[in-house]
Amino acid sequence: MSCISINLKKEETIVKIEDNATKEDIINELNSKITELAKLYKDEKTPIRVTGKILSEDELQEIKKNIIEHLDVTVSFDTPTSLGLHSIIRSYKEKIDNSETLYHTGSLRSGQRLEADGSIVIIGDVNAGAEVIARDNIIVQGALRGLAHAGAKGNKGAIITAGQLDAVQIRISNIVREIDKNEELSVQRAFICVKGNNIIIETW
Repeated sequence: MSCISINLKKEETIVKIEDNATKEDIINELNSKITELAKLYKDEKTPIRVTGKILSEDELQEIKKNIIEHLDVTVSFDTPTSLGLHSIIRSYKEKIDNSETLYHTGSLRSGQRLEADGSIVIIGDVNAGAEVIARDNIIVQGALRGLAHAGAKGNKGAIITAGQLDAVQIRISNIVREIDKNEELSVQRAFICVKGNNIIIETW
């Protein structure tokens, strides 16, 4: 059964990967289909957008490498990969496994509020004016622009991660940190935790 579908459009080519596809299946089928696609492209420079499955960083890089080897085009990923959700869950597996975890697919708009008596993983953005409150950890795959309050019931060991940190305030337990716009606005790949009695923002 095919795990990749390709949709040729005027402005872009969409490569959709099925959610249950393994890395081996993806690469094998991609090699076959990209070879055929290269024959159609000839001198075309139509960009390629990859969508569908949540990809690990390793899968993302392998797919991008395979496409570029055959086609001289721009490749973008419309998949939850900013922080590599799988690698995040592996990195903080003990924290995630030790609490109930709510997975929310899609971005939170201004005025929306999401609460959980455990951890929250958001596959999308938290826009300005939205609120995310969790007893334990908050993982935001995309941009965090709204309010995130982890460890809301006193857990100072809770963490917050974001693909992009663009918020003005973050909270862990009863500790609040105002973010200096000039110094830390739009931080990429942020890991936020409490050390001592202060909220620390680390990037990688």
